[in-house]
Amino acid sequence: MTASALHLLPDPHSYARPAEASVRHLSLNLAVDFDARLLRGTATWQLHNAGATELLLDARDLHIEAVWLGTPDGEPTTFELGAADAVLGQPLRIRIRPDTTEVSIRYQTTPGAAALQWLSPAQTAGRQYPFLFTQSQAILARTWIPCQDSPGIRFTYEARVQVPVEMLALMSATNPQGRNATGEHHFRMDQPIPAYLMALAVGDLQFTPLSARTGIYAEPVTLPVATSEFEDLEKMVATAEDLYGPYRWERYDLLVLPPSFPFGGMENPRLTFVTPTILAGDRSLTSLVAHELAHSWSGNLVTNATWNDFWLNEGFTVYFERRIMEQLYGRPYADMLQVLGHSALLHTVAELGADSPDTHLHLDLAGRDPDEGLNEIAYEKGDYLLLTLEHLVGRPALDTFIKEYFARHSFQSMDTASFIAYLRRELLDQHPGLEAQLQLDAWVNQPGIPAVAPPVRSERFEAVAAAVARWKKGAPAAGLPTADWSSHEWVYFLHQLPVPLSLEQLAELDAAFGFTQSGNAEILAAWFPRTIAAGYSPADQALHQFLTQVGRRKFLVPLYKALLAAPDGAARARRLYAEARHNYHSVATSTFDVLLK
Repeated sequence: MTASALHLLPDPHSYARPAEASVRHLSLNLAVDFDARLLRGTATWQLHNAGATELLLDARDLHIEAVWLGTPDGEPTTFELGAADAVLGQPLRIRIRPDTTEVSIRYQTTPGAAALQWLSPAQTAGRQYPFLFTQSQAILARTWIPCQDSPGIRFTYEARVQVPVEMLALMSATNPQGRNATGEHHFRMDQPIPAYLMALAVGDLQFTPLSARTGIYAEPVTLPVATSEFEDLEKMVATAEDLYGPYRWERYDLLVLPPSFPFGGMENPRLTFVTPTILAGDRSLTSLVAHELAHSWSGNLVTNATWNDFWLNEGFTVYFERRIMEQLYGRPYADMLQVLGHSALLHTVAELGADSPDTHLHLDLAGRDPDEGLNEIAYEKGDYLLLTLEHLVGRPALDTFIKEYFARHSFQSMDTASFIAYLRRELLDQHPGLEAQLQLDAWVNQPGIPAVAPPVRSERFEAVAAAVARWKKGAPAAGLPTADWSSHEWVYFLHQLPVPLSLEQLAELDAAFGFTQSGNAEILAAWFPRTIAAGYSPADQALHQFLTQVGRRKFLVPLYKALLAAPDGAARARRLYAEARHNYHSVATSTFDVLLK
């Protein structure tokens, strides 16, 4: 099967039948209503039609008002929303003719649309204007656009978005760099993308350029800090190009969102969304930006055909991210990231179970929310496979393979079976016995971590471990050699501390290093589970503030689990959640509603 035909593979998470009729270009006309918390407008789709008499789109919690063949002044046609599924939403069946090449749909979203988070002024950094942002991955684009919501189906788009004049609208497209007098903003994305990369943000936003092709959008109060934090952005883009070929999306800008954003970052083309929790003040958490930038090749340029193939997006991206960070900041720095990732992988395998099929790289998520595959298996086991391959064939051979892989499959999708066939043909078969050494099937279709995986180590972390050992033997915390530690070393230090810690030990550490008052979210997220377990009350107010302001799921899940495990912690966890829930995106609340019952 050729890569260009991959989008015809069945997708268990979409009602679309692209072999019959598939979308190829979207003209979107939207008005943003902050008072009603709705988007209203029209989506006009241009189609590839193989003679079909029915077009199937994905929809969830959308009000479909009218459908026409052609433009909105064309011929009305009939449509039907099918039965609702808790995960997939509803199929939108539109009657078309065998020669139909365009349909228009007038619709509006609902206030509870899962992709959309509407923030009040009090939930923003500036506290003056409301804010809206979307999170379409994995299958939430269908909650704000009737679309073929499969990563294997790509389309170009243009949009007109009407917003209040005091606000700026941005999309995963060409973007304005300032407000205008009408509040009407126009966008264009000429490179084809899948629906999960559709993005919209509206708020009190300003822009600062960093280079001819990079810049930062943020709320005015956040912009100076963000501009300083991401000063190396152009260097990152240039480094990525040196590794794996030209950047194909013209601009690479960042949008710093309010703290309720549920992820670290989202790789929306041209405009990566990032959490403010990476604004550490010392640029020590910018590997997250390197990760989202790497998605401009692995994910955005070559995309997993279905969410069962998610590792093809994330495994390559983690490997690429660490290569960028090594080029910029040296091998010892990248080694720290590798060790932290390996620890997270071991933890996830232990949580899922060493024999769980969910620890395979190639997943079977049919009937389940694809977010269940969004864990360290796709990210870190995928990276570990590539690291093992590098160990066996050497960097030059692997780099040549990856660079050619991106070049040959640009703006196409890739499934696991087709990737394995390509890997064999272009690399493994050139080295007799290599596939057996690699244990390829064990990585892709078997649980756990194959024994062939090389060990990972970090000299900088070994120095941290030595400092922990000294403290355990009685050395005062204040005397430990911590002056040059990065965020990663502090997180590793906290993870290496003995369990449990006494109140006296926590107080000593807090007095020496000021953990409770840290402005670094990674450090706080590693510190709070220790304070929760010991009942260390001086951290209670800071924990309350963190849980009620930060929406990043990576941090919140371990903290709520720590609260649930503490004596009398369940009631406290539910009280905190009841207060904080309105500040979380639906991607986060869908997890916590189950966790906290």
